Amino acid sequence: MSNSTAVRNRNSRPTPNTGLEGKSARKAKRHYGTHIFLIVMSAMWLVPLLWPLYTALRPHADTDKYGYFSIGGALNFDNFIQAWTQGGFAKYFMNSLIISIPAVLLTLFFASLMAFAVSRVSWKFNVTLLIMFTAGNLLPPQVLAAPLFEMFKHFELPYSMSDSGNLLNTYVSVIAVDTAFQIGFCTFVLSNYMKALSPDLTEAALVDGASLWTQYWRIILPLCRPALAALGTIEVIFIYNDFFWPLLFIQSGDRLPITTAINNLQGQFFNDYNLLAAGAIITVIPTLIVYLLLQRQFVAGLTLGSSKG
Repeated sequence: MSNSTAVRNRNSRPTPNTGLEGKSARKAKRHYGTHIFLIVMSAMWLVPLLWPLYTALRPHADTDKYGYFSIGGALNFDNFIQAWTQGGFAKYFMNSLIISIPAVLLTLFFASLMAFAVSRVSWKFNVTLLIMFTAGNLLPPQVLAAPLFEMFKHFELPYSMSDSGNLLNTYVSVIAVDTAFQIGFCTFVLSNYMKALSPDLTEAALVDGASLWTQYWRIILPLCRPALAALGTIEVIFIYNDFFWPLLFIQSGDRLPITTAINNLQGQFFNDYNLLAAGAIITVIPTLIVYLLLQRQFVAGLTLGSSKG
């Protein structure tokens, strides 16, 4: 037999079946169940958002004619325009900015200071303080509503600073409470993030004569930008959507945040639910914009602090 014939015989031999194709086919079949589950869950999450949007786009006369759970009639933005003007949303949006921006910045600043102290500095009470800050998240905020109200009522201020003569009916009271209740969560997350950073960074800076403030401000804090961005996104959503504390501490309607503006759309004897849906959609738009712009940092924030340092 010639060499060329032997080579052809070797090449014509069937390759053994390793079963990889069967495994890949079975794995693809398994994914069908996962895809169906994700589609169903996505629909369950989207329907509560898309249906109010559809209701807000329908005139009230069409919902009276066809019913709320129906399809038919015209679609327009008249409810959004009426809700914006009747509810005074421009003023309430500004109030929310006045409360949310300082509260978020103060929360991240104080939490980063505390996280640096309990994670990068060796002293006697660092673990104790971290446990206290973490345990503070387990306390329902509403439990302290009455004591805080009484404390703010008896905290006297000059009338040039507060028309009530105390901390009530001021933005400062809401900012202070929002900051206090959010510091514990941010401290816990940032402390775990800072523990994961190499200790050689601060040791080298200490050898070069850097103070604790320099180590915090110029070395550790710049490395925590991803964690701060993620927490900033989460805190904007938390504080912006807060309804309880502003309603408790602020009595003047012109100082309330956007979450309370929907009350202006309710009638005494009749509620236009199309108008209310439009107002609710307007209220949600800023948080959706923040989330879409910082989506990557928000998703990363879901796993911050989950790994051990």
